Amino acid sequence: MPGPLLHMGAGITCPHTAPCGPITTDVRVKVSATPVLLATDQFPVAGCLFQIPVPGGTKPSPCVVIRWTTPSVRVKVMGVPVLTALSAGIGTSLEQAPQGPAVIAGVQPRVQAT
Repeated sequence: MPGPLLHMGAGITCPHTAPCGPITTDVRVKVSATPVLLATDQFPVAGCLFQIPVPGGTKPSPCVVIRWTTPSVRVKVMGVPVLTALSAGIGTSLEQAPQGPAVIAGVQPRVQAT
């Protein structure tokens, strides 16, 4: 099923609403005048305040990165699959514990991929 390509201007947050600031290696393909996001790009999260319950209180367990599990299967840039608004991203803690699905907003509507 086709979905809009993700690009640097898209709003991506962890499940706890902390912003993600993608770092892309793509300098060739752009939509809405910004580079598209690739499956191999880095997606650090800053400012997540999530805590988990532990005996005697809580322990900070913030999302530090978003890992993508379902990039495009047909569209690639420089041999690397692109990400779409339908790609599944998981907020992940420093201990590599999955924290929940990434939230995507503000995507460009013109270019779609499957």
